[in-house]
Amino acid sequence: MATYKEIFGTNIEVLASDPANPVQGQVWYNSTSNVVKGASVTTTGAWATGGNLNAARNQIGGTGVNNTSTLAFGGDDPLGDVANTESYDGTSWTEVNDLNTARRGLGGAGTLTSALAFGGYDGSPTVATESWNGTSWTTVNNLNTTRTALAGAGADNTSALAFGGLTPVTGVTESWNGTSWTEVNDLNTARYSLGGAGTQTSALAFAGRTPANVANTESWNGTCFSEVNDLNTVRGALGGAGTDNTSALAFGGGNPNLANTEEWNGTSWTETTDLNTARETLGSAGTATSALAFGGDIPPATTATEEWTGAGAPLTLTFTDS
Repeated sequence: MATYKEIFGTNIEVLASDPANPVQGQVWYNSTSNVVKGASVTTTGAWATGGNLNAARNQIGGTGVNNTSTLAFGGDDPLGDVANTESYDGTSWTEVNDLNTARRGLGGAGTLTSALAFGGYDGSPTVATESWNGTSWTTVNNLNTTRTALAGAGADNTSALAFGGLTPVTGVTESWNGTSWTEVNDLNTARYSLGGAGTQTSALAFAGRTPANVANTESWNGTCFSEVNDLNTVRGALGGAGTDNTSALAFGGGNPNLANTEEWNGTSWTETTDLNTARETLGSAGTATSALAFGGDIPPATTATEEWTGAGAPLTLTFTDS
């Protein structure tokens, strides 16, 4: 039988702390905790309870690259529309500087330090757009089309896509270049309260309301939307996460309130592990392997936060003698 060194070319390392980025199959001895550990990957995705939002709300905007680095903004609480912005570090939410315009049903794109908030409802549907620089929000050029309950995708506050929405029901799509919005090709199916994921050049639009709940999925290639395979569960007011039009996660929503979670592989949706708390109009951020679901309506509005770790995500194992 081959030894560990013969397979991996090195002996088992003795380290005072776990390595930052271990490769799958790597084994080491942690001299601080006195245990042998190894790097693996998850085989089945699951939701775990995270730290609660400070303010319960629904119809909330969200952005972020994973479940440890997320921004939540706007929404609706029992007293009305709010401007609250909170930052999540993987353990707890911290209040940071508010939006300039309190509103709900807004779209979002970007990261914890470079984000965009657009559209929504502030007493009436709005075109307002705000840019986040990691510290505060600045009002920038408006959307061309007034709307609420829209979806968004994008890498940061210089590159985003806004699509769908309500007032009336629309399929209008706009592209943001860091300065202004430009109308581009519409969704094939006009709808609102839909899910979105991806970037300005590679995005996914899924489910929503026409006003009937639908399961339609459309893939954006940087120029136009194309109809692709539907979600398994018809719904609106759901959460979405994903890096591009080949990798996404859809969760929650209303039909009535759902906990259903589905994974997109670029061709089709597959049912996977449900949220712990069924809800609609929730905030969402992250990727298909590291996502965050927060707030929403059960009812009532909730502070509940859940962290998704998908199949294929890094996993550290501890070896025992039992």
